[in-house]
Amino acid sequence: MKTIAQSLILALPLILAPVAFAQHQTFTVNPDSSHVAFSLGGNAHHVDGTFHVQSGSIDFDRSAQTISGSVVVAAGSGSSGDQSRDKKMNSDVLDVAHFADVSFVPKSYQGTIAASGDSTIQVNGVFTLHGAPHDLTVPMQIHIDGATLTAKTHFTVPYVQWGLKDPSIFILKVAKEVDIDLTLEGRLSSSN
Repeated sequence: MKTIAQSLILALPLILAPVAFAQHQTFTVNPDSSHVAFSLGGNAHHVDGTFHVQSGSIDFDRSAQTISGSVVVAAGSGSSGDQSRDKKMNSDVLDVAHFADVSFVPKSYQGTIAASGDSTIQVNGVFTLHGAPHDLTVPMQIHIDGATLTAKTHFTVPYVQWGLKDPSIFILKVAKEVDIDLTLEGRLSSSN
């Protein structure tokens, strides 16, 4: 006859299995509710605009602290409210005819992602701009509410240092770095 303790020990893996599987999850980005905002300073003006998030899917495991996937932004979707400026940005700076996408591929993260509520982590990954990969670490604020996840980050891209054309002309000078605010919203699902 089995004792109660033996029965509990045998049942423990079955009880804990759903918890273990729930640690590995997939965040599927909803492009319609996600966005990229940019801000570029200059000597006589300040330019603010947006880009469209094209797609994104991130797999992560809270127990093993692993992360993979990608977020892709349409390079040609940049909008600053000035069609002439946007055309110049698309053709002269971003060269969207040859480099249609800007992407971020996470490789690892530090910190703890709570099962629900708010978390702050540091995400390390590869940011590809103008076809060139760059290592980048960004702070990420995450909010999980049931099956909904929102991730936000702010970082700076030194685009001129990374080889993109400086759009400054004559006396109109612009900053050599652009501030980025990324907001991703989407669905969270458990994966096995």
